[in-house]
Formats: sequence, C-alpha cells, structure tokens
Amino acid sequence: MIRLGLRLAVSGGREAWLRLLVTAVAVAVGVGLLFTTLAAVNAVHAQNGRYAWANSGFSAASQADPADREAAGAAGPTAAGPTADGDAPLWWLVRRDYFQGRQIGRIDVAPTGPTGALPPGVDRLPADGEYYLSPALAKLADAVPPEQLADRYGSHRIGILGKDALPGPDSLVALVGGTPQEVSKVDGAVQVARILTTPPDRCDDCVVGIQSNGVTLILTVVAGALVFPLLILIGTATRLSATQRERRFAAMRLVGATPRQVAAVSAVEAALAAAAGALLGFLPYLAVRGRVAELSLTTERFYASDLTLTLPQVAALLLGVPLAAVVAARIALRRVQVSPLGVSRRVTPEPPRAWRVAPLLAGLAELVFLLFRHPESVPGQVRGYLSSFVLIMLGIVLSGPWLTGRAAALLARRTQHPATLIAARRLADNPTAGFRAVSGLVLALLVMTATIGIITTMTDERGRVEGGPQFDHVLLDNLSDGRTPEGLDRSSGPPAPPGFTAGLQAVPGVRATMLVHPLDEVVPVHVGEETTASEVVTCPELDAVGVFGHCEPGAATAYLPSVLAGFRDYSGTAWPAAPHTPEQVAALPVVNVVVATDGSPTAVERVRTAVDAAYPAVRQAMTLSEGRKLSGSELEGFQQLARVVILATFPIAGCSLAVSVAAALGERKRPFSLLRLSGVSLAMLRRVVLMESAVPLLAVSALAIGTGLLAADLFLRSQLKYTLHSLGTGYYLAVAGGLAGALAVIGATLPLLRRITGPETARNE
Repeated sequence: MIRLGLRLAVSGGREAWLRLLVTAVAVAVGVGLLFTTLAAVNAVHAQNGRYAWANSGFSAASQADPADREAAGAAGPTAAGPTADGDAPLWWLVRRDYFQGRQIGRIDVAPTGPTGALPPGVDRLPADGEYYLSPALAKLADAVPPEQLADRYGSHRIGILGKDALPGPDSLVALVGGTPQEVSKVDGAVQVARILTTPPDRCDDCVVGIQSNGVTLILTVVAGALVFPLLILIGTATRLSATQRERRFAAMRLVGATPRQVAAVSAVEAALAAAAGALLGFLPYLAVRGRVAELSLTTERFYASDLTLTLPQVAALLLGVPLAAVVAARIALRRVQVSPLGVSRRVTPEPPRAWRVAPLLAGLAELVFLLFRHPESVPGQVRGYLSSFVLIMLGIVLSGPWLTGRAAALLARRTQHPATLIAARRLADNPTAGFRAVSGLVLALLVMTATIGIITTMTDERGRVEGGPQFDHVLLDNLSDGRTPEGLDRSSGPPAPPGFTAGLQAVPGVRATMLVHPLDEVVPVHVGEETTASEVVTCPELDAVGVFGHCEPGAATAYLPSVLAGFRDYSGTAWPAAPHTPEQVAALPVVNVVVATDGSPTAVERVRTAVDAAYPAVRQAMTLSEGRKLSGSELEGFQQLARVVILATFPIAGCSLAVSVAAALGERKRPFSLLRLSGVSLAMLRRVVLMESAVPLLAVSALAIGTGLLAADLFLRSQLKYTLHSLGTGYYLAVAGGLAGALAVIGATLPLLRRITGPETARNE
C-alpha cells in the first residue's frame, strides 16, 4: 500500500505535482518559521548565559566568605586570604556608564593577592590603570578624543574583550583594573571569590541580564502567538485537494479496499508532502537567520552563531510534522470510513452549535477571575495568563464557524443580489470550510490587537515624562542609588574638592553647575505635587541650571525633592527657602552633581569624564533624557518583541489565506463550471468568491478585535492596575492594511476562475 500511495500522490499529471509542490512549500514556510522561532529561543538562552560573569558582585554564591570579608575589613582592603582554588578574592564593582545616549557596562576589578579569578574573554586581569574594552566600545573610544571617553578607564588599553564576555556584537563593556584601596571605597564594591557561571534566569539574586520571568515571558509570547497560526497554516496545506482525494478513496472503498488500506494510502500521500515540506523548511530558516540575528529581542543583537538548532529539536520537527499530517489525514477520512457513498452523495453537514463559544467565554472568565485573585508568584501568573489567552485563541477558532453560519443566514435573509445569495447559501451550507480560509488572519488580528493594546497602555503610563529638549543638555551624577527619605545617607560623597566647580565651568559648552547636598531629615514642603524634601542647594546654582526651578525671592538656599525623581521638568517651580547659609551647604556631602551644557556631544562627554574622575559611582553621570530612556528600556524590549510577533503572524496568515482560497477554488471547479454552463457570468462568480471570503473575514474579525481589546484591558487591570488606552492611528491603519491585504490575496486568485471553469471541466468531472 505504501508504493500505491506514492504512485497515487504523483499520478494525475501536472495537477498532482502542483498540489504536492504547493503543499510542500506551505509546510516549508511553517516549518521554517518554527525553526527560526526555536533558534531565536536558543539564542536568548545563549546570550543570557554570557551575562552570568557580570553578576559575580551580586550573587552570594560568588562572593567571598563572611569570615574573609571581616578579616579584610579589620586589616584593610588587601588583607583577605586566598580562596580554596588558591586565588585571592577580587574587589568587584559593577557600574553603569553612558556615551552619546548609549549605555556602557563597566566592571572595576582589583585583586587582593598575586592571583585572582579570571573573567571570561581575557587572558589576565588588568592592573591599576589598565583596561579591556569590547570591540564596539573600542571603536567608539578610538573615534573621539581621549577626554571624551577613553580617559574614564585608565592610561593603557591592554586588549579587547572576547566574545565569551559579551552578550552581543554591539555590547559596550569595559573591564577596568584598579587598586583595592580605590575600588573598595566606592559604594557597591564587594569581594568576589569566584566568577559566576550561572545564567541570570537560574539565579535568584542576579541583576544583570534576563531574569527567569523575562525568559518565561519570551517563551510564552512566542508559543502563544506563533504556534497557533503556524498549526493552522500546516493544517490548511495538508488539506489541499481534499475533496478530490475523498472521492478517490470512496471509489477505492467501492471496489473492495478496506478502511485500513485506504488509511494507509492517505497517510502516505499526506506524509510525503509534509516530509518534503519539513526538509524544505531549512531553506526559509537559513534565509532569515541573518536578519533575525540583527533584531534586538532582548535589547541586544544576537551573534549569528547563537541562532542554532539542537538535534532533538530538528528531529522532533522532522518527525512531528509528517506525523501531524498523517493524523490530520486520518481525521479527514471519517466520512469515507463510515460510508463510501457518503462522500459521493454529499449532504449538508450538521451546522456548528453555540457550545463552540464556551472556550472563548472560559478564557475571558479566567481573566476576570485573575482580576480579583491575582497570583503573587511569577510562575502562577504565567500559568494563569497563558491558559487564558490559549483558551481565547482556541475559542476564536472554534466559534468562528458558528459565527460565520449566523452571519451567512442573516445575509441570505436580507439580500436580493444573486451573487450575495449564492455566497450566503454556500456559507450557510458549510460555514466551517468558509471560516477555515480566514482563520489565520483572524488569529493574527486578535494577537495584534491584544499586543498593541497592552504595549501602548504601558508606554503611555510609564512614559509620562515632562520636559523638552533641554533634558538632553543637563547631566546628573547620582552618588546615592540606595538613599531613601526614610534612611538618608550623608556619606554618599565628600564635599566638593577645591576648584571642582570651576574646572567644570571651564569646559567649553558648560553653562552652569549645581551641587546637591543631603539633609539630616525629611522636611515637609507643599509645592505642587511634592510634599517632602530631602536635599538642599544654593539658590544661584539652582537658578542658573533652570530645569529644576528657582528659589523664592530673597532666599540664599532652597529645599528640593530628589532631583532624579521621575526626571521631571520643574522649571516653573519656586522652592521654599532653607535655613542654611551657602557656606554651611558647601560643607555638606554631595549626593548629586548637576551640570547644564549647550547639548553638544563634546561638552556632554567631557563633563561626564570629569565628574566620574571626581565622584566615581555605581551609576555614573547621565543626561535627563538618558535617565528617561533607561526607565523605559524594559518597554523598548516589549515593543520590539511585539513588532516581531506582529510581523511574523501576518505573513503566516497571508500564506494560509492564499493556500485556502486556491484550494477552495480547485475543489469547487465543477460546481462553478456548471454555473457558467447555466448562464452565470464570470463576473458574478468572482463576486461569489469575494463574498464567501469577505463575510467570515469581516464577521469574525470584528469578534477577534473586540475580544483582543477586552482581553488586553482585563490583563492590564489585573496585572498592572492600568486601564486600556486608545490604540492610536497606527493600529487602525495596521488593521485596515491587514484586511485590505487579505482582500488583495483573495483577488489575486480570481483569474484562476476563467481557467478552471470551462466546459471541459464539467465533462471531465
């Protein structure tokens, strides 16, 4: 039966080969995208693993033993003994730097003995004044004068960081050597006994990289948003020419073939096309692999070598896709198995029932339940939201035929146009087949609506920042990351050294400077939205900077809230006077250095270098615009992920629609040929085809869009306490473009009607 199945699969001349080719190509597109998705997930894990070493200062598993730290604290920063590996602990400090709006990761190291643990990507530890740079950072440093960038790191660059130490090819990373005395005095420095190798998603106290909930989010979005449309595409492709095959199998039953023999022939035909498509799936994967590497799904580009597939993944797809095609073919033969004549003498199938809406309602009900009983743990949230959205997508697919049947029946009762009546009657006769053609696009609209709704609202809520272009001109150096009004840290930084302010003002492009000092206690103020103040400044400096407001008339010093709070523009605010003299304020420690420039890159970067030399800190000087960008960096990653999902689902849906419409035309060529012989014009037949696709497309798309908006609103309310915002013009243009593109795909198949509906077709059939 296997040889007979192979022979039947290619018999029938050019039509059989064309059917086999189209099926294989459609399956190849789906398998190629699945390969790409799996490779991207593998790349995320590979990239995340290279963040591990940067977390050595945050993870307790890599830090020196408490006894060693106490000994070092009692006898000085160089007194710690060697670890079990014979290496002396390293003083380790992770810092965040900036250059022209781009974030730089900097790690300062200082061994407390002759040897120390070696980070990846280098062959020896940098000594005091030496440093390594990543290739991208070295290129930037070489392109500008040293006082703008290179002078921040030391006097001698001894090498380039290797790939093992870098998340991606564009990563800006510096490994800087120092003395134990210098590194240990910066707040945030710790002693490290070993270099961490545990990826951040498996490390509870890691800070740098993608945490477990971030990786889970990526996997959840990819699985939920891409797998459903891909399964629809593959299922649609394997059903090409299903009507002709069912007639052939019914004829085989009539001449004595057993159900098992018919099933074997059907399985061979389906498996042949699916296996060929699965093998061809490597071609689209290899074609888009380089483009995917350019994407920054995690805010960092991938190395091309990260986009790889494992042997189990390849084997699972190469075996699973043909197996799924065999199962689909087996299910499609149910009517042939029951009665051979049941296919030849077609009857109207049983109409879809209203129970199909139940999964959709269950998914929405689960989101409502999560609104009142929100899980606290990340795994619980992922399970809850994933199951909700899977039920919603499954509910759209199941309820689509029922809604199509209701819309067709309503249209048939209301219309008086022959083409619309024919289309409505045909849809009412088999709404499942009518909806199947547009199901992929409907799912794409659901995914796009929910995704854009969530991302747009998060961006609006978290991106509400006041201020204009002057935010690019003002730099802040925050010396007290952990300072709060309840626990003020007066030792964040020493008083300004003599000549520090004058040196900054001597830099070309600097307009004003302001030193911000901490108070002993929180002071109540009532200015606008602010109710407390924790800092004090001198009025001439405050007035000169301008962005943070001005003093009351006659005041010499003024109270301020934290100037970093929200990166807001206080230029019109008058702050209350403080009972301090300028001399008293100047003697206080410094918690923030504020420098207003003309906005030129040269001035900004020279000031940043000078401030860092005087006040090294964990978070080095940034402009207000960079601070705002940093606060929204997580959203940028979500937005990029949303764009990828949308750009992937619409092509999948378009391919599925094209295959479905072409297959439907091929299966109905005899009825259409008879209609033409009876006097129906070709133009009317084209209107029938358009209506048969447009009715389920528009009816179920409206349901999908409404469901996507409702699901997005419920998710935002339960997870983030936000309400859904307006989606904006871009969303509506995308919806209109998607629907117009779908109608264009349908219109592109209409020229086939003339070729397949001639008199010879009616005779041959």
